[in-house]
Amino acid sequence: MPATFRKRLHAGEIVFGPFMKTVDSAFVEIAGYSGFDFVILDMEHGPASFDNCQNLIRGAQVAGTVPIVRTSDSSDISISRALDLGAYGVQIPQIQTADEARSCVKAAKYFPMGQRGVCRFVRSAGYSSIPREDYFSEANNTLVILQLEGKKALRNLDEILEVDGFDIIFIGPYDLSQSLGYPGQVSHPEVIKEMELIVNNARKRDVTVGTFTDTLASVKMWKDAGVQYISYSVDVGIFMEGCTDIVKKMKNL
Repeated sequence: MPATFRKRLHAGEIVFGPFMKTVDSAFVEIAGYSGFDFVILDMEHGPASFDNCQNLIRGAQVAGTVPIVRTSDSSDISISRALDLGAYGVQIPQIQTADEARSCVKAAKYFPMGQRGVCRFVRSAGYSSIPREDYFSEANNTLVILQLEGKKALRNLDEILEVDGFDIIFIGPYDLSQSLGYPGQVSHPEVIKEMELIVNNARKRDVTVGTFTDTLASVKMWKDAGVQYISYSVDVGIFMEGCTDIVKKMKNL
């Protein structure tokens, strides 16, 4: 499935998916059955652990949606453990330099593309049921998504975009807004300006861009700008909106 997902992006398709902060796989399944193309299982800002994350990945696979794990950090161990659990890709936060980007790619890929820690007795290898030659080859199809979220990343943007082996540059608008001095103001003109700079520079190099949105207006804006990997809101936020709307309607009957 990672290879198919990558082909869709290369063909110019736009894909949508929420961040998932709950640790109930039923919510992940529901996201898949609703039609979302992917889910981002959040280990940076959510309570997910490696123990329960594998069940969230299973939920995504059951529902036919792509499980991406946002790792807690950019360490080799965090990246390889998420992939060992069977994630189809990793989304790595706070990338600021080309060297960091290259290190993350190496941690997510086996030789000759990288130096991911080798163990075939893990869930992603079918607990050794997949022939080793097939597994190591297929595992190098895993998706690598790099999050750019601050001023330092902006200064190093051109060098980061030249790194080989990653699939998507993801703009974190909330952390970026804080870095620019406008915390939480993701629609501030200066924040939009810097985001557009990233999008335009990436597209010139045929690099796929993603970002987070939490309004339909922002979905349309970034979709029109050429962003293809669009994360829409968070499971708990979507649930909050739904509950609030239902309660309001019931009280007005």
